Amino acid sequence: MGRIMTRTGAATLALAMIAGCGPSASDIDEIKKGVADIRGKVDALSKTVDQIKAAPAAAAARPQLDPNKVYSINTGSSPVRGPKSAKVTIVEWADFQCPFCAQSAPLVDQVLKAYPSDVNYVYKQFPLPATMHPNALPAAKAALAAAKQGKYWEMHDVLFENSRDLSADKLKECAAKAGLDVSRWEKDKDAPDVQQQIDAEMTEGRSADVQGTPTFFVNGKRLMNRSFDGFKQMIDDAMKAKS
Repeated sequence: MGRIMTRTGAATLALAMIAGCGPSASDIDEIKKGVADIRGKVDALSKTVDQIKAAPAAAAARPQLDPNKVYSINTGSSPVRGPKSAKVTIVEWADFQCPFCAQSAPLVDQVLKAYPSDVNYVYKQFPLPATMHPNALPAAKAALAAAKQGKYWEMHDVLFENSRDLSADKLKECAAKAGLDVSRWEKDKDAPDVQQQIDAEMTEGRSADVQGTPTFFVNGKRLMNRSFDGFKQMIDDAMKAKS
């Protein structure tokens, strides 16, 4: 900032000196343009600095999350893995391109194997903006299109196995690997009801104060410790409360 300001002052001084010596009009115009350009850069830099200063304040403005709050979360038409009559329901809002969601997938499998009859799992779509995860929304559509052929979980698993590459060609490859009728799948993923379900699940997520992915809830209560022990503690507590 100091260097740019110095350059601005020097350019202004040069303009004054040349003006006093009687330069041509074109020389003066050229220097004026240079001064204006430097001032524009200073203004842009000042705005950037202000934005950086404001960023922590914006982050601090996020609502504090109450770990004891119990949210009313409906399964709706979201896919369910495990017995529907289970006493405990884990709900996850996730993004197929999110590396942390991919890392959490084996953890969820571990939990379901530990509680085969008492716990089920619901996956809700929360694709992050295209500026962050450009393939998240297409992948969400790909998964819900697979559900139309009764193969949501097969596609879910394949997508997370390939979360680092979810290009259009790779999604098609994943559909084939999941055992789908690929031609039908390609039509289904662009169906209006697929986008409507994604929109609805994202709205539900915001209502539950979901701010990022993955976000888990156990019987409506936010999971704060994303580990097997964290899940176990909450599941056991929920089962005690039920009984």
